[in-house]
Order: sequence, then structure tokens, then C-alpha cells
Amino acid sequence: MKSISVLLRPMLKGGMGLLFLVLMLAACDAKKKQQAEDTDEVAEVNDTTVYGVCGEGTSMHSLEIITDAGDTLVYTLLSQDAETEVETPSDVQGGLMAGDKMAVTGHKTADELVADRVINVTSLLGHWTSIDKNFTIEEGGTVHSAVKAETNPWTSWKILNGSLLLNRDTFAIDGLSADSLYLENANGIFTFKRQK
Repeated sequence: MKSISVLLRPMLKGGMGLLFLVLMLAACDAKKKQQAEDTDEVAEVNDTTVYGVCGEGTSMHSLEIITDAGDTLVYTLLSQDAETEVETPSDVQGGLMAGDKMAVTGHKTADELVADRVINVTSLLGHWTSIDKNFTIEEGGTVHSAVKAETNPWTSWKILNGSLLLNRDTFAIDGLSADSLYLENANGIFTFKRQK
């Protein structure tokens, strides 16, 4: 009995080999199109975050922000429930310091702007470490990893709708202070310490 390669050799030399090549190229092209569509889906998300600098008019219960567009907005840092009339403080991460870069998500009531989440971007910048991560968040959206053997290091960051995106991973910032950062996603809560 002849081997299969001897039987298939004439087909591969002719049209079947060409057909195989065309199918392989089509499969590669389909994969590239899918990757492009995935990238477009991320780009289509509407960012409602207001970016700017914390103004000198900021106080315990209000945030003055000079937006990147040059507008001055004042957000109330307390939200009142219409039914119970209980005031709830806004989620402020990283503190409020005049001159620091801020990212704010909120809503407008009949009377005022109310901040739902405030992230001090200046406090977020810096060198952070944990058991398996060692990275620096830099201005301009760059992340540098100090762990050379890391399989999927974070290389970019941005704030989107009050969440922190590290590459394609989305995290809620549960805590941000001078020395610690707590990030949460579906995989759990991740604790980082600021490296000096």
C-alpha cells in the first residue's frame, strides 16, 4: 500500500496546493479584521469623565476644577437621596490638593453638579509594587514594568468613566493614598504599595 504523501503529492502540486494557500491567507486576514474590530469597540466607549486641575476654591464639601478646556466647574462632594434625605459623601480617591490633576465623574441635579467619583491623577502617578508586580505609572498614559520575566506587563493606562484601564484590564480604584493603591476587578482586589 502506498503512503498517503505519495497519493496526495500530485494534488498538492496542482490546484489543491493553491487552494490551501488561499484558505490560509483568508484565515489570517479574518483574524486581523477581528482584532481591528476589537480595537474599534474599545474606542467607541463614550468617556463621561471631566479632566482638569483642582482649583484653590476647593473645600471639604466642594471641588473646584479648572477643566482641560479652560472652564471652571464646581462639584458638590455630597449627594442627597431624594427619598431618605440622607447625604452620602462622594468617592474621593487620592485627596484634594490645589494644582493636582483630577478626573471627575458626576451628574447634574436641578441645582448643581454632584461628583460621584473623584480620582487624583497626580496621586496615582508613581512607582507601585506588590508580590508579583513592580510598575511605574507615568504621565501621558505610559506604564513601565520593572519585572523582566512578567508574561503580560501593563504598558499603558488611562481613566475611563471613573475606572482605571491598565492595557485592556479595567479596575475600580477602591483606595488611593500617599502610600497604597487598591484596585478591584472581577478577579479580586489587588493591593499595591508605593515604592519610594
